[in-house]
Amino acid sequence: MATERRRPAPSAKAVAVNQRFGPLSTQAVTRIFNELAERIVPRSDLNFSTPFELLVAVVLSAHTTDRSVNAATATLFPVANTPKGLVALGVGKLLPYIRAVGLANQKARNVAALSQQLLDLHGGSIPSDRESLEALPGVGRKTANVVLNMVFGQPTIAVDTHVHRVANRLGLSASTTPEQTEEVLLARVPRKHLVNAHHYLLLHGRYTCIARRPECWRCPVARWCLFPAKTERPADASET
Repeated sequence: MATERRRPAPSAKAVAVNQRFGPLSTQAVTRIFNELAERIVPRSDLNFSTPFELLVAVVLSAHTTDRSVNAATATLFPVANTPKGLVALGVGKLLPYIRAVGLANQKARNVAALSQQLLDLHGGSIPSDRESLEALPGVGRKTANVVLNMVFGQPTIAVDTHVHRVANRLGLSASTTPEQTEEVLLARVPRKHLVNAHHYLLLHGRYTCIARRPECWRCPVARWCLFPAKTERPADASET
């Protein structure tokens, strides 16, 4: 698989958004990502062993938890984990495996259809370009970014709710849409951290900078964070 690690040139939109929505200094941004890189091992919480399994798992993960997806794929992938296998399984037999995953009916149709399209247009392989990925049923920009990043090593940033929230809380951006957040981060993240940046922000948001009550007392980047309503450590909370 080809690996492309060149930093994409910021668009005029990215530059304009960055100038408007980047309250943190460049030095603070660098320190934040240096600190997160020291403490967080970039990884996915989804279970997969092949690029195709990753693609299917990410498609299934929309509007549901990784835990639910992992429970579904733990029974599905031993039965069918290739485009040919899922096409042979068909929507009707696929659906029971993913019934507990949100929007299961539509996702079953998408997974079967994208498997057929991979066979018809790509010889069963995962394409390495955004246009072909986003042409697959059920694959949007975020899913394409995950695949391009994790399979092909491209410096993309997949913006989910965690990444969007953390970027805004820290002061990396003050954006209102995932697309805008992506533009800002592509323009602001230090080059050496760009490939892993979305993992750092996602995992930080999932386990420390959580949605309802961020655990600021144990946040390694709190000293640079511009979030005004920082929380204090509860009396019964552990230090870690």
